[in-house]
Amino acid sequence: MPDLAQTLGTYDLGYLQIVAGLWGLDFSAKDFQLGLNRLLPLLLDESHLNEMVQALPMEAQAAIRDLLSNDGRLTWPIFTRRYGIVREMGSGRRDRDRPYQDPISTAEILFYRGLIGRAFFDTPDGAEEYAYIPDDLKTILPVNQVSSPQPLGRAAIPDERVHSYPVSDCILDDTCTMLAALRMGLPEEQVPLSDYPGNFPPSVRTLTSLLQAANLLDDAGKPIPEATRLFLEAARGQALLQLVTGWRQSKRLNELAQIPELILEGEWKNDPLRTRRAILELLTTIPIDTWWGLNPFISAIHEQNPDYQRPAGDYDSWIIRHAELDTYLRGFESWDQIDGQLLRFLITGYYHWLGILDLAAPGKQKQLTAFRFSRWSGALLRGEAPPGLPDENQKIIACSDGRLVLSRRVPRSVRYQMARFCEWGDLKRGDYIYQLTPGSLKRAEESGLVIDQLLVLLRKHAEQVPPNLVTALERFEQHGRQARIERVLVLRLSSPEILEALRASRAARFLGDPLGPTTVIVKPGAREKVLAALVEMGYLGEIISQE
Repeated sequence: MPDLAQTLGTYDLGYLQIVAGLWGLDFSAKDFQLGLNRLLPLLLDESHLNEMVQALPMEAQAAIRDLLSNDGRLTWPIFTRRYGIVREMGSGRRDRDRPYQDPISTAEILFYRGLIGRAFFDTPDGAEEYAYIPDDLKTILPVNQVSSPQPLGRAAIPDERVHSYPVSDCILDDTCTMLAALRMGLPEEQVPLSDYPGNFPPSVRTLTSLLQAANLLDDAGKPIPEATRLFLEAARGQALLQLVTGWRQSKRLNELAQIPELILEGEWKNDPLRTRRAILELLTTIPIDTWWGLNPFISAIHEQNPDYQRPAGDYDSWIIRHAELDTYLRGFESWDQIDGQLLRFLITGYYHWLGILDLAAPGKQKQLTAFRFSRWSGALLRGEAPPGLPDENQKIIACSDGRLVLSRRVPRSVRYQMARFCEWGDLKRGDYIYQLTPGSLKRAEESGLVIDQLLVLLRKHAEQVPPNLVTALERFEQHGRQARIERVLVLRLSSPEILEALRASRAARFLGDPLGPTTVIVKPGAREKVLAALVEMGYLGEIISQE
C-alpha cells in the first residue's frame, strides 16, 4: 500500500495546512513540495501520533482498529457504510465550507487528519477502491495491537434452549443411501432420508453436493467405485471427517444456491469458499460449551460485519429472486432474506449435519433459537476424526417373506450392496426396510450383480437366513420369475360361440390370453373398443368394478 508521502502527495497545500492545524502543529510553507517535506517528519513522530490518536473520538479509534484488523484496508463501500461518507468537493469549496471543522462522519474525521487514504488497488476481480492506512503510519500507530475479536451477539437465555438437538452421525447413513440411489438411478422421491431439526434438512441436492465435494462422484454424478468402497468401509469418525474436510475446502459447493426460496440468476458469481471461511471465523469467537442465541448472533453480524460474503460491499449486481414472492431481492435492505438466511442455513444446516454445532429451541418442534459447539467440533475443525462414534457391528434381519431390516449399525458397505438388490421401503425408527422381489433382482442382474453375491452377503451379515428364502433365490437364479400376481381386465361371455365370433372380428387384436372357453383377458386400454365391437355384433356388455 502507499506510504504517507504518496498518500498526501495526491492533495494540495491547502489540505496539508488543514492536516497540520487539526494535529496542532506549527506549519508554514510557500509551496506544496516544501510543505510536504516539512510535515511528513512531524506526522511520523510517535509522540505526535500518540497524542492525535488519544484525542480521537472512540468511534474513530474503532475505525482504525477495524482497518488494522483487515491488514490496514477495507473496500471503500464497506468502509463508508460502517463509518460514513467523505463529502466530495474541490479545494475551493473545501476552503469555503470548511467541512473539517464540522465533520459529518467518522470517515471525515480520519480523512482530514491524514490518517487514511483512498485509492484503487488490483484484486483478482479487477481494480477496487479502498480506504487504507498508509504503510509507514500503520507500523507506528499506538493501536496496532488489535485485541482479540469479541463474540458477536449474546449467550442464549434459558427459554431459548429448553429442547436441545445434539449432533448425530446420521449424515453418514444418508450419504450411504444417496450413493446407492445414484448408482441405481432411483428418482428423488424414493430416497428415504433421516429427520433433522429446523427448516433445512438435507435434500438430495445437498447430499449430492457433499458427495461431490468429498470426491466420491464422477463428472456424470455417479459413484466412483474405489473411492466409494473406501469411504463406506472407513470407520464412522474417519468418514465424517472426510465429509467435513471436503465441504470446508470445496470451491464448487455453493450453499447460497441451495437455499430453497432463493433463485440465483445471471452471470455474477459469489465465492462460497471465502464465505465459508469468514463465517467460521465469526463462529470461533464464541465461547466453547456455551449456548449462543441464534437470532442475536445474526443481528450482530448484520450490524458489525454485514459484508462477510460480499468483500466489495456489492448489494446491487447480484440478481436473486425470491421463489415464493416472485420478487427480486436487491440492495442492503434485502440483507435478512439473503445474507441473514445464508447464516441461518449454514448454522442450522451444514454445521449441524456435519457434527459441528448442537442446536436448541424453546420446545420440541419449535423454531431453532440457539446453538453451541458440539463434543466433536474440536476434533473436526482441527482436521481429526472425532472419537466416540459407534461401531458398525450389527447384523441384517432377514425375514421369510423376503423383507430385509438393516439398522444404522449394519456396516454401510453392506447396506450399500444389499440396497442394490432390493425394492426400497421407508426408514422406520432408524431401520431401513428393503424387499427382495423378482423385479429388483432382475434390475440387479442387469447392472452386473448376481444372486450368488446376494447369498454370500446374507450368509455373512444376517443373523440367520430363512431356508425358504435361500431356496427362492436359488430357484430365481436358475429359472427366473416363477410366479407373479398382476391386475388384469377379464371379459366373461355367456357362450363359447360369442368368444369365437369376437376372435374372428376386428377386435381380436384387443384380446389377450384365454382363461377358459368363455373368458379372456382384455389388453390394457381396450375395454371400450371391445364393448363397442360386441354391440356391433348384437351383444350388450357392462363393466363391473370390484375394489
